[in-house]
Amino acid sequence: MKEIQINELTDFKIGHAQDEKGGTGCTVILCEKGAVAGVDVRGGGPATRETDLLNPKNMVEQIHAVTLAGGSAFGLEASCGVMAYLSEHKIGFDMKGIYIPIVSGACLFDCSVADPKAYPTKKMGYQACQNASHELSKQGCIGAGTGASVGKFLGFDKAMKTGLGHAAFQVGDVMVAAIVAVNACGDVYFENSEKPIAGIYDYPKKKRLSTLDVMFENQPIEESCGMNTTIGCILTNAKLTKAQTNKIASMAHNGYARTIRPVHTSSDGDTIFAMASQQVEAQPDVVGALAAKAMAKAIENACLYATPMYGLTTYSEICKQPTKRGARP
Repeated sequence: MKEIQINELTDFKIGHAQDEKGGTGCTVILCEKGAVAGVDVRGGGPATRETDLLNPKNMVEQIHAVTLAGGSAFGLEASCGVMAYLSEHKIGFDMKGIYIPIVSGACLFDCSVADPKAYPTKKMGYQACQNASHELSKQGCIGAGTGASVGKFLGFDKAMKTGLGHAAFQVGDVMVAAIVAVNACGDVYFENSEKPIAGIYDYPKKKRLSTLDVMFENQPIEESCGMNTTIGCILTNAKLTKAQTNKIASMAHNGYARTIRPVHTSSDGDTIFAMASQQVEAQPDVVGALAAKAMAKAIENACLYATPMYGLTTYSEICKQPTKRGARP
């Protein structure tokens, strides 16, 4: 296994658009030739689009894009802009001259960081498609990660800033990547460790707190505890069926569990999509294992590349680590 760059999966394009003043944005993952896709929703408060059709029992075999967005349920509008862009470029199913692209999506809640009325619009989704390319995507406070934060169990004033991250690995000819916007109720840790990256932060005392410890002490839950959700997508060049791709999305949630505590809570809408471009033969469990590894690394990067914004600090600021490196200290 070797680590690679996400843009080495050349069947996919990634684009971002954001409103930094409003504290929101969206990220699109395009597969213009179509990708077999699956999804697994684990959180108790999801905001999603076109997930039922990814069930293997349903007819559609391919999708053309996944939209990850802020804005809670309002952010689902961004996918309409993605549809408009793809249809204009004759990408989708040709139905008597009308091109109908299939766009799945999910949203996180970032309405508390700046302007509570700001959300990713149809125009922003269209712009993200215009910005999509095969170039290496930026990480941190961009796209769907613009307004992302974690550690909100005691209220937003004790949260830390996170963002969007990605990572990719390869075994033989099989490539698997993950891209994720981290906006969890819980804390983020380095994979399979007790070393925290981001979570509840007591700003006056300059001290990090454990969300689990706070929960177990039966501290009151503030309203902002519902302002969460981590959303991501797995990309692979493997040849997979719909059932197998759904399983990959399920296995990728292991990456959430290795880095976020607690995870999949009732106030999170944790969702992972998976897209397979059908290029190389692969053993599904190998793809799933790589997906979990890539997702865990992408979650770390979403926090390590984040920059202080909206009055929230970051790991790099607390530990005085250069954000641009995004490397594990």
